[in-house]
Amino acid sequence: MYFEQKVNYRSCKATRIPMKNQRLIHFTKMEGCGNDFIVVFNPSAGAANALIRKAPSLCDRRTGIGADGLVFVGYSSMCDFSMRIINADGSEAEMCGNGLRCLGRYIRQNKLIDQDLIAVATKAAPVGVEMANEYIRVNMNAPRLSGSEIPVEKDADPIINEPVTIDDREFLVTAVSMGNPHAVIFAHELTDDLVLNWGRRLESHPFFPRRTNVEFVKVHSPHEISMRVFERGVGETMACGTGACASVVAAVLNEKVHDFATVHLRGGDVTVNWDGDREQPVFLAGPARQVFTGTVRI
Repeated sequence: MYFEQKVNYRSCKATRIPMKNQRLIHFTKMEGCGNDFIVVFNPSAGAANALIRKAPSLCDRRTGIGADGLVFVGYSSMCDFSMRIINADGSEAEMCGNGLRCLGRYIRQNKLIDQDLIAVATKAAPVGVEMANEYIRVNMNAPRLSGSEIPVEKDADPIINEPVTIDDREFLVTAVSMGNPHAVIFAHELTDDLVLNWGRRLESHPFFPRRTNVEFVKVHSPHEISMRVFERGVGETMACGTGACASVVAAVLNEKVHDFATVHLRGGDVTVNWDGDREQPVFLAGPARQVFTGTVRI
C-alpha cells in the first residue's frame, strides 16, 4: 500500500538568489604528500579577502572543496612570483614548504615561466624553487634558532631540549623557525594521543607567543626519521614541509641524524638536507601534483 500525491508543478515558484555581488573564482586543487591546498592565481584584493573569510567553509572536507589551506599565487616586483598561505581557520601563515612545492608544480604545468629555477616572495622571506625534475626542490633558507626569532618565551640561542610542562607532563622541546615556529619533540612511538591530544594543547601553550606547529619525531637511523605534525591553525595534516625541515634541523642539533634524511610523513616521503651550519640553507625536496580544477562562487 502506498500514498500517491499529486503536485501542481505550475504553482511552484523557484526562489531566485541574487548574484550581482557574487563572482566565479577558478581554482586548482593540489597536494604534496597529502598536504592539500586550494590554489588561486592572481586574485584581486577583494577576491582574496572574500576567500580568506570563507576559508573555513572552503577547506571543510564534508561541505566544501576540502583542503589544509589556500595558496594565492601572484606576480612579484621583487621576485618572479609571490605566495600567500592561508590556514584552514582563516589565519595567515608565514611560510609553507609543501605549498611552495605545489606552487612550483602549478607554475610548471601552466607554463607561466620558461625557466627551472624561480624566486618566490613569501611573508617570511624570498625562497628559491627548482623544478628541474619530477620532484620540486625548495631552498628554505637558513633556520632561525634564537628564542626571540622563533619566537618563544625564553631568551636563549639555540632552544634545545627545553622543558615545557602541561599539567604534570613534561615535554623536551627543540624549537626552530623555518620562517614559521616549530616545536620538535622526539618520541619512541608516534601515537594519536601524542599528536591529537598533547599536540593540540602544545600548539597554544604560553611558551609560544604566536602559537606553534608541533612535530613528534621518531628516529630510525642517522638518515631516516618519521614525523607526525599538529599544524598551527589546521590540526593534524598528512604532511608539513616546514615541519619536516624543522625536524631534521632539530635532529642534527641533537646529534641524532647527519646532514640529510628521508622524512616519512603520513602522506608520503620527502628529503631534507642541512649541513648543521646555521648560516646555510635547508633544502626540501618532494612530490607535488594537481588533483582537480574547478570554480567557486564568492
